Amino acid sequence: MSKVKEEATPNEYLERRLLDQIDFFDTFSTTNQENNLKEIAHLIFNNPPNWIKWLFNLRNKIVKLFGLKTEMPADYNERFSVGGYIGSFRIFSIADHEIVLGADDSHLNFKAIVVNTNAPLYNIQVITLVQYNNLMGKIYMSVIKPFHRVVVKRMVKNAYQ
Repeated sequence: MSKVKEEATPNEYLERRLLDQIDFFDTFSTTNQENNLKEIAHLIFNNPPNWIKWLFNLRNKIVKLFGLKTEMPADYNERFSVGGYIGSFRIFSIADHEIVLGADDSHLNFKAIVVNTNAPLYNIQVITLVQYNNLMGKIYMSVIKPFHRVVVKRMVKNAYQ
């Protein structure tokens, strides 16, 4: 059994209108019956391995040239509440079974949803939804898409228990 698997994104998340439109989506799952969702989200988004930190730093140096956001926002805080942040992502909502995180920028908006399905295996899903705001968003996503899959799969692995 692999620690992380890619699976179909549940229709519920494609239909909920978390974004005005969805241009890209994917879902990675792992098993964790020991931690609560807050702990799981921190395991995923606050503990990247060094090679992912290096990739994020490289990404920030490149996209800064195009005027995209690279700094933490002025309202950054680590409170576990709506408006707080986990890693560099703002918390948009918290429920018993899910946390919706994300960011909006000029080129694209995205949501990362951490869900506990309560299934016996692969109960933790990390769903990515992306909306392109313009051609730059589409180009950006086409360039990072191969990296995105590898990076998200590795980050989700951090939550495996």
